[in-house]
Amino acid sequence: MNKLAKYIILGTGLAIIIFLLWYFSNIVVYVLVSAVLSLVGKPIVELIGRIKIKNWHPPKALGVFIALATLWFLFILFFRVMIPLVVSQINELSAVNVPSMISNFNQPLEAIDNFIKEYLPESIKGFSIKSYLIDAISSVVSVSIVTDLFSSTASLLGSLIIAAFSISFITFFFLKDEGLFFEGVTMLFPEKIEKNIKHVLSSINSLLRRYFIGIVLQSTGIMLLDTLGLLIVGLPFQTAIVIGLFRGILNVVPYVGPIIGTLMGLIIGIATNLDMNFTLEMMPLLIAMLVVFVSVQLIDNFVFQPLIFSSSVHAHPLEIFIVLLIAGSVGGILGMLLAIPSYTVLRVFGKEFFNNFRVVRKLTEKI
Repeated sequence: MNKLAKYIILGTGLAIIIFLLWYFSNIVVYVLVSAVLSLVGKPIVELIGRIKIKNWHPPKALGVFIALATLWFLFILFFRVMIPLVVSQINELSAVNVPSMISNFNQPLEAIDNFIKEYLPESIKGFSIKSYLIDAISSVVSVSIVTDLFSSTASLLGSLIIAAFSISFITFFFLKDEGLFFEGVTMLFPEKIEKNIKHVLSSINSLLRRYFIGIVLQSTGIMLLDTLGLLIVGLPFQTAIVIGLFRGILNVVPYVGPIIGTLMGLIIGIATNLDMNFTLEMMPLLIAMLVVFVSVQLIDNFVFQPLIFSSSVHAHPLEIFIVLLIAGSVGGILGMLLAIPSYTVLRVFGKEFFNNFRVVRKLTEKI
């Protein structure tokens, strides 16, 4: 069999696997979440296994059960604390009178409108920055934050029981039988390339584990720093932690996430302080909030990212940016969230099976 035929067969097989993964995406998500949880829970299982009372060791199944219970306890505790704060803040936002909020900025908005009427072309002189902001912020508050959030949450709750049971069941056996996940993936490929697949899976496991752990550490750090900074500039604890949470979560979306998080934070800051005098109180508060956001972003860019991601994905920033643009145009925000992990998997497969191609060698030389 010549090399071209070999590449065609491998490419066709890979395309079929990708299609099946897409078609059964819900099951794939359950399995992947379970695989991540099994990595997190493994130290707990090992710790329980070291317990010795005379000649008795706890069975591994008991350690697995305790690890699962611990993970679910932490998960429920986090949402038990955060969800009431977020819901309360969303209810406050949904009751905001947007025209009244915008009226606090009448003076600077009128200056912008006057500039447009005097200096810009006739075709846009009918444009009003005040009307535009009212429409834009009303859309964000009423649709993106309230309607979409609660509709997606309701949809999620509809399948929550099945998802929780499925993930717990799969995670139990991943923890109990080490290597079960890798063995299951390896079985999907021909036996003659089993060694290559195991090497690919080992590389993917190492790269993605560091990446996801880095994401969690980065988002947590941003949330804590934003919350602390906003408390220092005078925001209430509930508002500060909700803005910090949004900024930490949205920071997962590269490039555009921090911008969206900053704008959302400023809108929440304005909406929860409408009784302030614009010149004497509101403007200094917004400037202070912006200083906090910019400072935290600089810490993220120059401290968190170099320390956390220096050994994770190993891809050029321009390369990542192009991948994110493609993923965003195809799958929106969800596509951007999955872009880097998916691209990492493709690069590892490319390095293992298509390294004869110059472009593949160039893209994977740092892996």
